[in-house]
Amino acid sequence: MSGLRKIYLALAVLGAVHSLYWFGRWALEGGFDVSHLANPLRVGAANGGLAWELALAVVTLTVWVLAEIAVRRNWIALIAIPATLVMGIGCGLPLYLFLRTRPVH
Repeated sequence: MSGLRKIYLALAVLGAVHSLYWFGRWALEGGFDVSHLANPLRVGAANGGLAWELALAVVTLTVWVLAEIAVRRNWIALIAIPATLVMGIGCGLPLYLFLRTRPVH
């Protein structure tokens, strides 16, 4: 495995751990009430803008993955879509780059 692939994998794991850590803290502090997930977005324009930026990045990554899958037939890379939707772009993007850079036969 190349050094670059190791970096992508490490970033994907870090993104997953980071996401789980903060989501876990949120769940422990306020209980697992999904309706409270949107509360920080209503605090100010900056939070709402950041949320839209992240949503746009997730949609862009999803379109990119699907477009590349259609051409490269690297089906395992589809795992990046649910990883992005569940763990966030910080996990999904490096995971996709890790899977994209593997040799395809």
